[in-house]
Amino acid sequence: MLGNFSFRNNYFKKEAIEYGFEFITKELNIPVNKITISVFQGDSNSNLPGDNESLEIWKELGIPESKIFFGDRKDNFWGPTGNKGPCGPTTEIYVDGVEIWNIVFNEFFCDKDHNGEEHILPLTHKGIDTGMGLERLAVTLQNTNNVFETDLFAPILSEIRGKDLYDYAQNAKSERIIADHLRSAVFMIADDVLPSNTEQGYILRRLIRTTIRHARLLNLPDDVYERVVDVVVTNVYGDVYPELEKKKEYILEVLLKEKGKFSKTVDKGLKELGSLIDKLIKDGKDTISGVDAFMLYSSYGFPIEMTQELAAERKVNVDRVGFNKEVEKHKEKSRAGAEKKFGGHGLILDTREMKASSEEEVKKVTRLHTATHILHTVLRNTFGNQVQQKGSDITVDRLRLDFTFPHKMTDEEKKMVEDEVNKVINQGFDVKMEEMSFDEAVKAGALHFFKGRYPDTVKVYSIGDFSKECCGGPHVVNTEDIGHFKIIKEESVSGGVRRLRAIVE
Repeated sequence: MLGNFSFRNNYFKKEAIEYGFEFITKELNIPVNKITISVFQGDSNSNLPGDNESLEIWKELGIPESKIFFGDRKDNFWGPTGNKGPCGPTTEIYVDGVEIWNIVFNEFFCDKDHNGEEHILPLTHKGIDTGMGLERLAVTLQNTNNVFETDLFAPILSEIRGKDLYDYAQNAKSERIIADHLRSAVFMIADDVLPSNTEQGYILRRLIRTTIRHARLLNLPDDVYERVVDVVVTNVYGDVYPELEKKKEYILEVLLKEKGKFSKTVDKGLKELGSLIDKLIKDGKDTISGVDAFMLYSSYGFPIEMTQELAAERKVNVDRVGFNKEVEKHKEKSRAGAEKKFGGHGLILDTREMKASSEEEVKKVTRLHTATHILHTVLRNTFGNQVQQKGSDITVDRLRLDFTFPHKMTDEEKKMVEDEVNKVINQGFDVKMEEMSFDEAVKAGALHFFKGRYPDTVKVYSIGDFSKECCGGPHVVNTEDIGHFKIIKEESVSGGVRRLRAIVE
């Protein structure tokens, strides 16, 4: 999305419209006779006037009134986001009937009272918020029928098609899904998102697994993933996003690992789903239960959206509400197990969970605990936010940290991490604890995991200005008290999760 903005009354309708018109007609050389315009007609229910000012500006620029049409609040009014906030009329630029630019005039503030009634008042500081669709613009400038025929997608589709492997016309949906989803996956992985069952990682997992399903429908060879990544990174986007080239091998490694993980179960899952649907139809039913949908998710890795898509192809529904209830049941069981293991709102360890039998052993566990915090932050600083703690365990002999990471760590990587941890320890940072609300901790930048398991008030431990985490303790007073840190083992826990074991001497 392209755009330009003004938040402090720097300019308003006349200038914004003139800038847009000049860019479209002079910079892009789009003929005026291809352009049509929409403006806000007003809304009597909200006492909002029509945007006659924009109408007159467009007419002064040479757009005939016959090429200007009016839209209602649904089509030509933006905002507010949520129940209150800035809002205002919009004017849109169309080329050959396709909207390519939307200019929003934030000149009002909307608030809703407890009865849901709107109160719209003029803003003192008016603003401009515009948005232009880059890919729609490419369709217009390259005179193609759709975005998949532009130079943003054509090279990717060409690589997918290979040597006449399938009927393009009959399989346009599948090949477009593969091109779009793999392109998105490349950028997400480059931004340190890893496949998972939560948040952005879940979106990435859905993209990759949907791609795998459609690649199988087209019977594409296994090397299609590597070839498409190469085209996306090197041929299409590498010049604009050079960081993609630097992470190319890493991107492919993450992608292929997720592919391998799903490929082991996809055939069994498809067969199971087919049997479920056959039985439903035979019994005169039309809805897959939440329990069965969750079984497909937990046993075969089918995202609920994929189950819904596959079921819809046979005109069968999915009980999404029931599925969500099963997910919550699973979360509660996992949460209870984690709380039992870690104690409190726990990262790592609560002193009540210590099994040490002497004061010396308590000190040892405390040293290991603080070292775990340092290790976690060093991993994130070294390898990026792709690293997230997935679990930990401390005994009087060693620490163990599980974290998201796409591959087996090399000896060089382990040595680098070990040296960085010892560097922090030797700087002699003081370790301080503050109690605050969980929301305040988040705003202060404290790392926090095990989402949803924190009390209203949490302890936040800061190691100098090096790290800050929500934690139940215990910790040393100064990092020099930890001693020398040494990694003794690195191993796999599951797909995309590694484990480090380390000691302090």
